[in-house]
Amino acid sequence: MTARARAAVALALGLALLAPATAPALPIGQALHRRTPVEAQLPTALQEVEVVEQLGTKLPLDLRFTNQDGQAVRLGDLLGGRRPVVLSLVYFDCPMLCGLVLTGAARGMRETGLELGKDFDAITLSFDPKDTSRAAAERQRGYLQALGKPEAKQAWTFLTGSAPDIHRVTEAVGFKYAYDEKTRQFAHAAGLFVLTPEGRVSRYLYGIEFPARDLRLALVEAGEGRVGTSFDRLLLTCYRYDPASRKYEPYVMGVVRVAMLGVLGGLGLMLGVFWRREVKGKRVKDAAPAPPRRDGDER
Repeated sequence: MTARARAAVALALGLALLAPATAPALPIGQALHRRTPVEAQLPTALQEVEVVEQLGTKLPLDLRFTNQDGQAVRLGDLLGGRRPVVLSLVYFDCPMLCGLVLTGAARGMRETGLELGKDFDAITLSFDPKDTSRAAAERQRGYLQALGKPEAKQAWTFLTGSAPDIHRVTEAVGFKYAYDEKTRQFAHAAGLFVLTPEGRVSRYLYGIEFPARDLRLALVEAGEGRVGTSFDRLLLTCYRYDPASRKYEPYVMGVVRVAMLGVLGGLGLMLGVFWRREVKGKRVKDAAPAPPRRDGDER
């Protein structure tokens, strides 16, 4: 087999393994699970609590809220198309869960290796219309200190607003919550929403702890190549978000593809060396002087 034929076979094999493989995705608007009989016996407020993933949905950018400084801001101005955004939905009088979410968010953002205000922004919106900008300022100050970025007031904005505007945001991301008259508290889920720079829902991260790897990969994914390093984008080939575990899990075909890229690179380099040697040898042979004629040689 010639060197050219060997190269063609290697390229065909590599393209076959690098062809995109599809994975089952959660349809837009589909809830993460169906209620079991046990869940159906829960109090009414808790039965209404869920997160319905609506990937790709764009937030209504025309809405106006009040920031921690008491200034009216347009949501579209905070989602200016420059950087991905980590969105958290909480209320400031929450006795426990909201504080755990924001603490976990601050820890996760600090440990990603990405820089708030340079690689990504963050928005925290209270879904309690009774919350005030004064409470928002207190929460912002505390969590920016926890993040180690007390000066980044413009990068992590804390918002309050009216009930209709809040509802439009929570509906856009599929965040279902309810007010419990008996306890005078809100029942709600815990998690973060990662948005693209244009304000579309890119990824849901659940719980109160957000591993740095998952948060970083979600931001790189939402940033569409504008955030992170080439190695981060390579990692996205090896890791895929698993809706079942709600984490980024190793993707076997991604690992195989990366391995094949290495093999193809090495094979291409080897064939290149062989080709150059062949060309160089041919040139040397062509440039060599013809042997002297001897008596009796045919003319």
